[in-house]
Amino acid sequence: MANPRIPYRFSNDGPVLKPHEQGPIMVHLVVNVENWQFDTAMPRTIITPPHGKETVPDVPNFSWADYGMRAGLPRLMEAITSRGLCASTSINASVLQSYAPAASAMNHAQWEFIGHGLHQKSIQQAGDESDVVKQSLDVLQALIGSKPRGWLSPGLRESFETPDVLKACGLDYVFDWVVDDVPHWMKTRHGPLLSMPYNLELNDSIIYAIEKHATGQFLDRTTRTLKLFERECHQHPRVLAIGLHPHLMGVPHRIGEFESMLDLLMKSSQVCFLKPHEIYDWYVKQVPAPLI
Repeated sequence: MANPRIPYRFSNDGPVLKPHEQGPIMVHLVVNVENWQFDTAMPRTIITPPHGKETVPDVPNFSWADYGMRAGLPRLMEAITSRGLCASTSINASVLQSYAPAASAMNHAQWEFIGHGLHQKSIQQAGDESDVVKQSLDVLQALIGSKPRGWLSPGLRESFETPDVLKACGLDYVFDWVVDDVPHWMKTRHGPLLSMPYNLELNDSIIYAIEKHATGQFLDRTTRTLKLFERECHQHPRVLAIGLHPHLMGVPHRIGEFESMLDLLMKSSQVCFLKPHEIYDWYVKQVPAPLI
């Protein structure tokens, strides 16, 4: 089966796009802030269980994530806010209860909140999908005062119906379909939903938790990506999304690398830092949603 939601085309064969007024390379910093429940199996591990048998509670792997929320997240926030940059948080709704000061700090920093489920578990394992999405959005709205416009599924996992559910719940965009460096309109039963660029290659979870590269690889990839985008953006604007997790990029031996990444991007005359709703508004102004 071909992609059932986004018709295939070469990236540069899409609509001709004018650059954003702030710059043709739109950097979106996405900090994934998650609640790994202490009384369930951990969604990802840094240390394997003894004798290969999974245990609950999983103290070392829970602590890995908990350290990120306690020490890693403040470092990421300081690196971003001290440079006057904007960001978004893809956030489990239960973070607002389990890590309330963190949620308040990100809201105070005016980060955009993106729905990310109730807890850090895939949508297929979280219960009724529509209820999960609605509850997540309601919880976030109670804090930020407005309904979130975007969604990023835990682990980027979806059911066959997820885009239909998201559109029915009033969302404008989703980050799960990492198929291009520019947005695309998706087909749903309830009308078009915008697929926003996200990134698997520029993502600390892939680089450091899955591929297990040495510190420095993220900066190297960012440097190489920026070099190409600076060449391409003269004809085609690009969205450069960077996926971050506090327990990975916020540790002492990597935070300096993240700061170098930000400084590198800030030095480019082609780069601007935007929140996702700004990227959405830029695209929709030029490419309105197609008629059903």
